[in-house]
Amino acid sequence: MVDQSFVRTEIVPEKPAPLSQAGIIGWFRKNMFSDIPNTILTGVVLYIIFMVLGNILPWVFSPTWNSVSLTECRSILAEIGRDGHGNGGACWGVIRERWLQLMFGFYPSELYWRPVLSFLLLGVALAPVLFDGVSRKILFFTAVYPFVCFWLIWGGSVWFPISVFIGFIISYFGFVIGNKSAGSLIGVLAAIALPIIWWFILLSPINSVLNSILPLGSEAIESDRLGGFMLAILIGVTGIALSLPIGILLALGRQSDLPILKGVCVCFIEFIRGVPLITLLFVASTLLNVFLPPGSNFDLILRVMIMVTLFASAYMAEVIRGGLAALPKGQYEAADSLGLDYWKAQRLIILPQALKISIPGIVSTFIGLFKDTTLVSIIGLLDPLGLSTNIRADMAWNGILWELYGFVALIFFIFCFSMSRYSMYLERKLATGH
Repeated sequence: MVDQSFVRTEIVPEKPAPLSQAGIIGWFRKNMFSDIPNTILTGVVLYIIFMVLGNILPWVFSPTWNSVSLTECRSILAEIGRDGHGNGGACWGVIRERWLQLMFGFYPSELYWRPVLSFLLLGVALAPVLFDGVSRKILFFTAVYPFVCFWLIWGGSVWFPISVFIGFIISYFGFVIGNKSAGSLIGVLAAIALPIIWWFILLSPINSVLNSILPLGSEAIESDRLGGFMLAILIGVTGIALSLPIGILLALGRQSDLPILKGVCVCFIEFIRGVPLITLLFVASTLLNVFLPPGSNFDLILRVMIMVTLFASAYMAEVIRGGLAALPKGQYEAADSLGLDYWKAQRLIILPQALKISIPGIVSTFIGLFKDTTLVSIIGLLDPLGLSTNIRADMAWNGILWELYGFVALIFFIFCFSMSRYSMYLERKLATGH
């Protein structure tokens, strides 16, 4: 009898998965056509998408880019057999003609390079803050950028932003000297009181003397000429940049053992969070001048920036307080066991972990703040929505609606989507889920 047994001496080579199980076909079969109900639901959704795109795409891809009025748009659409603006296609001529106004408001066209340069320098200033690979030496420029931006956009004497910057230097040295000589409370009070004295009492006469000795500056631009997305970015970036450090201080103050400091922080946070932003904007535009000395001229945009920053700071404080509360008590005990003082413990151990936990809430607050800048149109500032109303008042574009609001929505979406993507990148980088 012949022995039929056989022992394989080599490994069977791998074979590719069947086409029905791998690749795009396998993905569709697994996720969209796995069973009868899933297949029916997929078909219904695809039909709805087809119907929606069938109506939207012809409207978007409308051959009206070179039109100069709504009447001409309707004539172009009628020639190609569409039933007119609104149903037949968009009138993109208004965007071609007015996009610079939507971006810069009534800023002088020959000086557009100034806000454009400010925006480019903003990217340079944010680079070392947002990304690790950028040299830390640029942080010095990050510190002085707000004053450079102010001078570029508003113009005027160069000594004014320099004098304001000196006030922050005075605040820093006041805190350091007061903290070392008399304790942290005196340091905080010195950091607050000294720059206020400098800005409100000494700045104006010193600035006048410097201007008389060496007048340096550029063409001044009135605030009522600022508008469009330039204004929205100015208010949004200012609120975002200032609300985070102020929110951190408010959150720490709310958890402080000092009754007066804690009471002030709690009252501020609860009051601001209990009042709508539009109410604060009305206060900034109408009532704030009542509390100022007679004859003083406090710029409206600056008042709005202050109110928006205070509003965002109160919400930021609660977000960061949640991160502080989420830390286990052992982290605080570890800082004490290392012999660190309060500020070193917060800077090296507590705040890095609390801010990492709070990243989603922080970015969500930033996005909400940037979108809330559209509320300034209610108090007369010409943000993108205010300019849209102004453009629609022109007889040539009277009746335009969706095109302007669609363009504004697209720009806001780009900014907000970018912030949300960066938030997800930062969460993955810091591994907040572990």
